[in-house]
Amino acid sequence: MTDTPVIDTRQLVLRYGDKLAIDHLDLRLEPGSVHAIVGANGAGKSTLFRVLLGFQKPSAGSASILGCDSQGLSPADRGRIGFVNEEHTLPPWMSVQAVLHMQRNHYARWNQAAYDEVAGHYNIVPKQKVGQLSRGERAGLNLALALAQSPELLILDEPTLGLDVVAKRAFLESMLYSQERENCTVVYCSHQMDEVERVADNLVIMERGALRHVSPPEEFCARVACWIAEMPFRGPDPAVIPGLLRTHRIDGLHHYLVFDQGDGFAAFLREHGARSIERMPVGLDSAINGFLSRHHAMPKAA
Repeated sequence: MTDTPVIDTRQLVLRYGDKLAIDHLDLRLEPGSVHAIVGANGAGKSTLFRVLLGFQKPSAGSASILGCDSQGLSPADRGRIGFVNEEHTLPPWMSVQAVLHMQRNHYARWNQAAYDEVAGHYNIVPKQKVGQLSRGERAGLNLALALAQSPELLILDEPTLGLDVVAKRAFLESMLYSQERENCTVVYCSHQMDEVERVADNLVIMERGALRHVSPPEEFCARVACWIAEMPFRGPDPAVIPGLLRTHRIDGLHHYLVFDQGDGFAAFLREHGARSIERMPVGLDSAINGFLSRHHAMPKAA
């Protein structure tokens, strides 16, 4: 494992006409971890992957993957990168056996044992046509093929979307086992926060093509808290509440979701007449949703 970042973008910009899909993105991801990239639809996650894999040319800035310029990837460079997307696209008219033979001949570092081990978690019959596989079986087949490349970097773009609970669990367990055994870096994009909490070492939050936050998930959650207070009347003006992400009232109690506010926030609430105050921890899903729907502008990265 080298010190070269697996992904390194510098002032990366991509425009579609007047729309800014990637907004001067500076992102550096180190090897040896599972990095989860999260954000609402339209945040630029899949667009970023297309640029990194050389399928899309940026409007400005630079992007490198495994130390190589993303716009000049050679077949050997691509062999070091595994990619699984939500569509799990493979030729539906081909048999599983034929797809396996085709893929095996394309990659010099093909690891048949890795394929057999991952594919063994799924009910895949070699003579079956790809089009006859269930969505979960196609996801497992795609993961097995990607890991058999012996990739240094595995990029997963919403790979469990639409899978049932059993198929999703099998996919994640296969991914984690292979990542730990092969020391493969994983960059994982998902809207499923339960998955992110389970698999991610590092959390990357994007919004409207810009980087908003990078840290381990537990560190991010520790910076977000929900304060519940019994307040007279309407409480303080949201414009003056420090670190406010979101506020609402339930059963007469004011709930304040805030970022980077310690015990001093309780003093702020008391100054505004709070009769009772309670601080509650926040799960990753609520923390990210609050962060992305905040009332006040936050820095691009923290």
